[in-house]
Amino acid sequence: MQILTHRQIVQKIKRLAIEILEHNHKEHEIILAGINNNGMGFAQMLMSALVELTDKKITLTRIQLNPAKPLSEEIVLEMPIEEVKDNVIIIVDDVANTGRTIFYAFKPLMDILPKKVEVAVLVDRTHKSFPVKVDYFGLSLATTLKENIAVKIREVEEFGVFMN
Repeated sequence: MQILTHRQIVQKIKRLAIEILEHNHKEHEIILAGINNNGMGFAQMLMSALVELTDKKITLTRIQLNPAKPLSEEIVLEMPIEEVKDNVIIIVDDVANTGRTIFYAFKPLMDILPKKVEVAVLVDRTHKSFPVKVDYFGLSLATTLKENIAVKIREVEEFGVFMN
């Protein structure tokens, strides 16, 4: 079952970009850190929307981690960690499910003191198992643990979010 269409996703990205700018209007730079592939795809979409709305410096980077086994491999922030110091960083993913992936995405940031860390997702599922607060979301869903959310935003003609 489709729960977000292409048009709705584009509209939500624009709204999220406005919210991010409203909450960070005094900042000179905003760093978007996309988690793995879909998180990075969503971060790129957010960056495009932000660049259309502001002259602020918007930096894009990726956080690489293994969601299934987050401690099995090193969790890597692809930009020099020193560049995060005293800046706002927004961790971006497509779906916040239990919160575990986002929780472990914070790990590389523990070695430096960012000015502020926020979280943006396209879909926020409301049954968190980890202490993660989503600051910006396109859609909040109360789902069962058995339901699956699939986000199609990379290498497709039409974006979509589906629940099965």
